Amino acid sequence: MARKSKGIKYYEAIGRRKSAVARVRLYLSAKNSELNIPDETISKGDIFINHIRFNQYFPGSLYETLVNAPLMLTNALNRFVVSVRVLGGGKRGQLDAVILGISRALEKVDKENRVKLKPQGLLTRDARVRERRKVGTGGRARRKKQSPKR
Repeated sequence: MARKSKGIKYYEAIGRRKSAVARVRLYLSAKNSELNIPDETISKGDIFINHIRFNQYFPGSLYETLVNAPLMLTNALNRFVVSVRVLGGGKRGQLDAVILGISRALEKVDKENRVKLKPQGLLTRDARVRERRKVGTGGRARRKKQSPKR
């Protein structure tokens, strides 16, 4: 079900990876395909991360193809304006959190999208996190302390 914020409908989902958390909102654009705000013109298909255009936050075409993958699979590339709020983690963890959040939001838009996204692994949360450092190791999680030979 779509939520409303200031009269604009959107679908919301959360994606996580390592210590990064991304809150994704897919805004249903109105009849006209452009929205004017001071200094910006937002049109369908635009992606904003922390109020910065996607190409500025993640420079490079590889990142763009990775984020557009769930949108391309569901034929929703130019249907929504995507707004993301990302906290924590590094760039790669944030990118994976954004991808998972977009995939989960697309699943809320239409349940049939699940059939397209699940085989590609886009709805699976990667549970791998950094292992904590243990006492008695030489500064790392599994490293053994060096022992003297004599």
